[in-house]
Amino acid sequence: MMKWKAEIIGIGTELLLGQIANTNAQWLSDQLARHGISIYYHTAAGDNHSRLSELFHTAQQRSNLIIVTGGLGPTEDDLTKEAVNTLFHQSFHMDENAKEKIEAFYEKNGTTMTSNNYKQAQVFDNAYVLTNEEGMAPGQIVEHEGAVWVFLPGVPVEMKYLMTNGVFPYLKEKYVLQTEIKSEMLRFIGIGESTLEDLLAERIRTQTNPTIAPLASLGEVGVRLTASGDSIEEAEDMLAKEKKSILALAGNYYYGSDDIMIEEKVSELLDSRGWMISAAESLTGGGFLNNLISVPGASDVCAGGMVTYTKDSKEKALGVSSYITNRYGTISKQCAEAMAERAQSVFGSDISVSFTGVAGPSTSEGQSPGTVYIGVKVAENRAYHHFLHVQGSREQVQKKAIKKAYQLLFHILKD
Repeated sequence: MMKWKAEIIGIGTELLLGQIANTNAQWLSDQLARHGISIYYHTAAGDNHSRLSELFHTAQQRSNLIIVTGGLGPTEDDLTKEAVNTLFHQSFHMDENAKEKIEAFYEKNGTTMTSNNYKQAQVFDNAYVLTNEEGMAPGQIVEHEGAVWVFLPGVPVEMKYLMTNGVFPYLKEKYVLQTEIKSEMLRFIGIGESTLEDLLAERIRTQTNPTIAPLASLGEVGVRLTASGDSIEEAEDMLAKEKKSILALAGNYYYGSDDIMIEEKVSELLDSRGWMISAAESLTGGGFLNNLISVPGASDVCAGGMVTYTKDSKEKALGVSSYITNRYGTISKQCAEAMAERAQSVFGSDISVSFTGVAGPSTSEGQSPGTVYIGVKVAENRAYHHFLHVQGSREQVQKKAIKKAYQLLFHILKD
C-alpha cells in the first residue's frame, strides 16, 4: 500500500490577496484524511508562470500526491498546465468530449465563442482525463516519476464532483486506498482547550488508532477521533470505545458530535422539558436570538425577545425600574438581573437570559470594553448574573458573550 505524502496547491492571485478563502484546501484535507491519506503541505501561488514552475518542481521533490486546483480556464492568467509542463515536457491534445461540451454550451446560449475557450479542453497526452459534468474544463491525472498529479478546476462544485467521481475511484482501483476509516468530532463547552488536553493527556500521549486531535474554536473545544480498520464495523467499534473512554473523563462538558451547534443542543434541551425561552439583549443586539431562531423548530421553544439598547428602552419598553438604572447603571449585575426578570414576565417564558455590557472600542459608564453581564432567570427562582471580561474586537466580544450564555443554558438544562 502506498504511503502517501499529499500536497494541495491552490492557484490564483485572489487567494494570496485574501479576496477569497481557500475552501477547496479545507474540503480536500478532510476528504483525503477520511481516505487515510496524510496531507503534508498546503501551498498557494499567484498567476505567475515562473513562480508556479518553481513551486511545481518543489512539490515533485517532496510529495507523491499533488492536487492542484485552479488555473485551468481560458484566459491568459490561467497558467497551470503551461507552468507544470516545464516539469512534464509533454505535448497537449484536444479532448474531444470537452471540446464538444464547450461548443454546445455556447451554441445553446446563443453567444459567440472565442478561440481561447478551447484552451480548457487541452489535456496532457498521457493524462487520465476526468469528465467534468459540472463545468467545462476536464480534470486530469498525470503520473510522473513516482508522483501522482491531479489537476482540477478551482470552482468548488466542479472540484468536489471530480474528486468524488473521478480521483478517488482512480486511486482506489490503482492503489487500493484504505477506505475503512471513521471519524467523529466530539464537541465540548465550558472547558478550555488546555484543561481538556490535561484531562486527556494520557490518552493523547499513547494514541495510535484511533487518533485524537483537539481543536479549539470560539468558546468551545472539539476533539476529532479518527479510527481505521479492516472493516467499517471494526473502525466504528474502535471509535465507540475511544469515545466512551473520553466521555468518562470529560463527559460533563460534552454536548454533541460532528455538525451540531450549541444553539441546536440548547433548543433540543428546551424542547425536551417543554420550556420556552425569552431574551432581553443590549450588548448583543439580538445576536443570541438570531442564533436560536436559525434552528429548525425554534418556534416551539422561543417565546420572544427584545433589543433594549438604550437606558430609555430598558425602562420604557422592557420595564426595568429607573431606580436600578439610575443607582447602579445600565451596565451592572443589577440591571442584567432585572432585564432577565422582565423578559420572563413580558414574554411568559420558563427561562430567560439577558445581556448588557461594553462591546467597545470606547468605555461606557466608566466600564472598560469587554465588560459583560449575563442575567439568567429560571422558572420561579430568583434571577442571577454571570460576569465576564473578554478580549477582542467589538464583534468578538458580542460572539463570546453569546457563546457564554449558551454554555450557561446548556449546563442548566441538561441537569
